[in-house]
Amino acid sequence: MRRLLLALFTLALLPTAAAAAGEVASVPMKAVRVGAHSYYVQGESGAASSANQGFMSNAGFVVTRDGVVVFDALATPPLAEKLLGEIRKVTRQPVRRVIVSHYHADHFYGLQVFKAQGAEIWAHRAAKGQTRTEEAALRLAQRREALFPWVDENTQLLEADVFVEGDLDFELGGVKFALRHVGPAHSSEDLALLVKNDGVLYAGDLVFRGRIPFVGDADSASWIASMDKLIALKPRILVPGHGGVSRQPAADLVFTRDYLKYLRQEMGKAARDLVPFEEAYEKTDWSKYRFMPAFGEANRLNAYNQYLRMEAESMK
Repeated sequence: MRRLLLALFTLALLPTAAAAAGEVASVPMKAVRVGAHSYYVQGESGAASSANQGFMSNAGFVVTRDGVVVFDALATPPLAEKLLGEIRKVTRQPVRRVIVSHYHADHFYGLQVFKAQGAEIWAHRAAKGQTRTEEAALRLAQRREALFPWVDENTQLLEADVFVEGDLDFELGGVKFALRHVGPAHSSEDLALLVKNDGVLYAGDLVFRGRIPFVGDADSASWIASMDKLIALKPRILVPGHGGVSRQPAADLVFTRDYLKYLRQEMGKAARDLVPFEEAYEKTDWSKYRFMPAFGEANRLNAYNQYLRMEAESMK
């Protein structure tokens, strides 16, 4: 009996199987409470790297009396294990559901950890099959090289168990949720989650707070419409996909929307007038955005891609 008790005690000190199979994330992570039921963890600024172990995006979780709803699973299985540890500091309730805001690597590579706990994965139907594309395979290979050993040969790309068709309201343990499809914007399958009891909105990558958003070749017109949809929800607290929580969500939502409008306005005019992109970019007044974080990394690429999009739209 003494040997059995010793063995059980030893097992209790071990990390879960998913963590034991690889590295344990050592990057700092702390769950911050933003509502009666709602929490989030904030990734570090900058791109995913060995220095931050891939922890450069946010994730959230909502505790109810019947279980936990997680919003996004972070960029690696070890980070997801660390997030699960933060959840366990708050509650012993099981994780019932993980909602994936979109299938970009920094938001879903940790899914296998929650799947092993019995959680059900939800995503929008536009994400169906995205883990099986050539692009997904290339990204996984790149991440295995750039983020080894936190992304390795054991890292799985998991599809959702449930693909939602669009907007959906649901309740769990007395907490009411509003799940909203807000794509195509940053991606085709963008989902946002409002915790109605708390007024907390998990917005995914539709909002890059305090920095220039990465727009790329996204459908900016649809993104603007999605921002209006989020503004209409009137959240009290906003948790973006990157950066700190906003306690003035209307202002941050409007900032992102107006940046997108400015891109379309300036690049659209240049495209219609047949002004070459480089000339148009140099003549555009970027003074409102020039000194914001990520301007140098994202703004020119955003402008170029939106110039091409507006050029194509003008041809139609």
